[in-house]
Order: sequence, then C-alpha cells, then structure tokens
Amino acid sequence: MKHARRKQRSPIRARVAGTTGALAVFLTAGIGSAAAAGKATVAPTAKAAPEGRAAHEDQASPKAKATHEGKASPHIKTGPEDRANAPGQLTLPAPTGHYRVGTVDLHLVDPHRTDPWLPGSRPRELMVSLWYPATHTARHPAAPWMQSAAAAHLLAAMQVPPNTVALPTTAGHTGAPVDHKAGKLPVLLYSPGRGSDRATGTALAEDLASRGYLVVTLDDTHESSEVQFPGGRVETSTMPPGTPATKVFAVRVADTRFVIDQLAAIDHGHNPTVEHTPLPHGLAHAIDMNRIGMFGASLGGGTVPAAMQADSRIRAGADLDGQFFGPERTRNLNRPFLLFSSQHHNRNDDGSWATFWKQLHGDRYDLKLRGAEHLSFLDWEALFHEAPTAFHQTPASLVQALGPIAPDRAIEIQRVYLAAFFDKELRHRHSHLLDGPSHHYPEVAFVR
Repeated sequence: MKHARRKQRSPIRARVAGTTGALAVFLTAGIGSAAAAGKATVAPTAKAAPEGRAAHEDQASPKAKATHEGKASPHIKTGPEDRANAPGQLTLPAPTGHYRVGTVDLHLVDPHRTDPWLPGSRPRELMVSLWYPATHTARHPAAPWMQSAAAAHLLAAMQVPPNTVALPTTAGHTGAPVDHKAGKLPVLLYSPGRGSDRATGTALAEDLASRGYLVVTLDDTHESSEVQFPGGRVETSTMPPGTPATKVFAVRVADTRFVIDQLAAIDHGHNPTVEHTPLPHGLAHAIDMNRIGMFGASLGGGTVPAAMQADSRIRAGADLDGQFFGPERTRNLNRPFLLFSSQHHNRNDDGSWATFWKQLHGDRYDLKLRGAEHLSFLDWEALFHEAPTAFHQTPASLVQALGPIAPDRAIEIQRVYLAAFFDKELRHRHSHLLDGPSHHYPEVAFVR
C-alpha cells in the first residue's frame, strides 16, 4: 500500500511513532490527513509502519498484558472535590436537543462465540453504553466520560503527567428513567476507531440522545486499548500485530449483530446483562427495532458497510472519515449512506471511497468538513484544546492533528449534519441541510 506522505514528520506524529497504547491508536488510526490518504484497494498485513505513523488502521498494536485490575491513578482525579481543584478540568459541549440524557452500561456475553483475540475458549464478552432521552435526571448521578480504572490506563498510555487533567463528566445521568414523551426510540449504533474506546464518541452520542435517539456505543474487547468491566477489571488489547482490517471488521460485525439481538431482547422485557443489573425504567418496549442506523469514526466508520451488508436491520449508515477495506466497498448497497470527511480526505483522493460511492444505490451524500482533520471526529477535538500541555500539544501540533477549525464549531457541525441525515432516513424528517451548501455552515462542502 502506498500513501502520500509529507516530507517532514509532524511533531505529533513523530512522538506517536515511538509510543505504544492508546495515544498511538488515536493519533494514527484511519485516513484523515494528506499523510494518510491512500488509494490502495487491498488491505495489507503487518509491515514496517509508514514514516510518521505508529500503525495503519488495518493493523493492530499488541498489548503486553491482557487483564489488569484497575485502581485509581494519580493521572486522573475522580472525586467531586478533586475536580473542583483540578488544574485541567476537561468538558464537552452540552447537548443541543430537547431532552435530558440518561445512560447505562451493559455487560454482555455471547455464549455462542469464543473471543477471537484470546487463546482458549472464553466466550465473547462486551461492554456497551446506552444513551437515551431521560427524565428525573436530578435523582441520578452524572456519568463519567470513562470509568476510573480504564481512564487511568488510558492517560498513562498517553503519557499524560499525573495530576494535570480531570476527564469530563458527561451529560448522561446513570440509570435515569426513559422519557416516555420521546416515544419509540430509533436506534443508532456507534463503532469507534481501531483500538479506540467507545467513550471517544460521547459528544456525538449524548447529543443524538438529546434529540430522541437511543445511541449504543460499542467497545471492542481485546481490540480496544482498554475496556473496563464491572468490579474494576480492565481488559487490554491482545489482537495480534498485522491483523488485517477485514478480520477486524468481521469481529466487529458479529459484535454488532449480537448487540442488536440484545436490544430486541430488552425491548421485549428481558434483561441480558451478566449481573442482571436493573435497566432504566421505561426502556423495555421503548426501542424501535424497525428504525436502526449505524455510524462510526475512522475504522469504525469503515465497519459500517460491512455491518449493513451482514444485517438488513441496519437501515442507514454514516462513515466519519474512515477508509474502507474488503468486499463491502464493491458490493451494491441500496440503503442510505453518508460519507463525512476531513479537509484532506474524500473520494477524490481515497480509492476505497470512490469505489464504494459507485456501488451505493440509495440516498448518498459525500460531505467534507473544511478545516478539520482526522481527530476532529472524536472527542479529542474538544479535550486536546482544553489541556494542550497535558497532552503534549503545541499550537502547531494542534492544527496538524485537529485542523484550524474551532473545536465547538467542528462538534456542532458534526452533530447537526448527523442528526439531519438520520432524521431524514429513519424519521422521514426532511432537512434542507442535505440539499446542498448552506450559508449557515459554509465549512461543509458537498463533494460532487
């Protein structure tokens, strides 16, 4: 696979190239910059990392240890009194919809599959989060952006100095009742970047929930850099180096189909969680299993067509700046799809997007977010700007990683256009935003 490369390594990518763990994944996975916009048609296996990159998104970075009992770390402050005194309290933009937001984590086990990334016969085990319109939220605590043990692992891997940041508290209230005024909830599944955490899509997930969706964010156990399970157990990546993207997609697709099955069980009044933890009041019979969409960032976006091909219950899909691999990009897909790219990436310079575009036979949109880079489609768009020193960022490296667009503006635009797309395709609510360029959002270009 050949890639266009800048002649000089950016400071942020130079640091990443020698770093294992979450930082390498977040800053190098995917196609989002001129340095990554490839035109290859075959996903390679492991080889030496291209200049300035720790690994491409079709390759996996191994972890030295599969399981670790997580405890609080000086890297992250967890108590309210600590947050008040934290020198770097991080936040996300507030949701913009009409509803308050609830959230709950689900621990699920698929007894019919073994974990593909572990030797032996352990069943496939997943953590997912539900985000939904909620009521009586004052009676329920706000959920952290990431559970403390996983967060400590993440910040240590990113080499964030101790006592420098406090990760955000989300707008989601743990276990709050579902707001019945929202009616039956269309479902949106979210798949994160390679090795990334489901938490990195929180800004989008909680906003869509505030607009009346049930958003399900999935972690990919033993592919994700860290996944925290009940009791503080943290599972880290054991995926072999050189694993091709097509195999990663296959595992994620199987996970997605399993999760959809569990949502159907919940809607029928069952509780599929391992610990049988009480589910939010009103969740049963509130899920609209006939209106399911899926979106993802980076490799998570590349996963969406494969999931749609495998499961006809997914009626619409969106890819946030992720390259495609495998046969899904050459198969006809007659359901709506949104391509949403950063400023240096679209179907004019990514052969996988160009091929996929020709095979789309439903509503299709190819949008470019001017001023954005690959990481702009993750929560790092907000968090890096709030504590650049802690994340080893300079003004120049921030621009290289996130582009010159203002963080709140980037997040606002993503929220608005994702909602417009899924509202149209799942709720039949037409938005003029999808008709063509808007003077309200001149940063968005329609690629023709």
